[in-house]
Amino acid sequence: MAKPLLPDELWNFIEPLLPARTPSPKGGRPRLSDRAALTGILFVLKTGIPWEYLPQELGCGSGMTCWRRLRDWQQAGVWQRLHLAMLHRMREYDQIHWERASVDSASVPSPHGGTLTGSNPTDRGKFGCKHHLIVDQRGLPLVVQISGANVHDSQMLCPLINALPLVAGLSGHPRRRPDKLHADKGYDYACYRRWLRQRGITPRIARRGQESKERLGRYRWVVERTIGWLHRYRRLHIRYERRAEIHLAFLYLACSLICWRFIQRFC
Repeated sequence: MAKPLLPDELWNFIEPLLPARTPSPKGGRPRLSDRAALTGILFVLKTGIPWEYLPQELGCGSGMTCWRRLRDWQQAGVWQRLHLAMLHRMREYDQIHWERASVDSASVPSPHGGTLTGSNPTDRGKFGCKHHLIVDQRGLPLVVQISGANVHDSQMLCPLINALPLVAGLSGHPRRRPDKLHADKGYDYACYRRWLRQRGITPRIARRGQESKERLGRYRWVVERTIGWLHRYRRLHIRYERRAEIHLAFLYLACSLICWRFIQRFC
């Protein structure tokens, strides 16, 4: 028997985070349930099919209905709250490993262009988008952002660090900063090393022309694995959305699903 797209445990976790809907006083056609809409969104995320081809047998309504719900929930901040709630659950069980974090990015094609895309210098100047990610020592995604493919990785380091969420869940102050940050040679700039040290983060960045790329690979491979997990969701393998916020909604939802697997295993 196939696994359900939206099991009861996951739905019970997500449902309280969704905004309440006030019924229209004018009546009208019954509104598609939030659970059905989310099931359709998950199906598109995992399979990568166009919205108009969403199978009616799933009982998820039309693809446009699911797209509107994805857009509305993104505007309401649901996906970021969901990701933060997952991180809070992990920290309640002391399962976020702050000792070491890793940062990296990956480019994906964006054939339709759109906001936060750019000419990819490694792909014959075709339109592309970058996924930037920081993970903890075991590969748990802590923060994710997007940029155009023509943006250098190092330019997103400071925005990523500043966007790290404040994670509560244990006694004492909430935590945001890792102890060490591992990165490849693309981030090898003295200004970024100083900037990280000023924020209490020890930089572990490979030096160009001095260090072998394998030296830090024993710690940094986890972020590459997590990027691989993200791109197993076929909607993220190629960016079809012209609007950056829609693609970012898919990206945060995928990060939340990865966090959910960590919760099931360690909590």
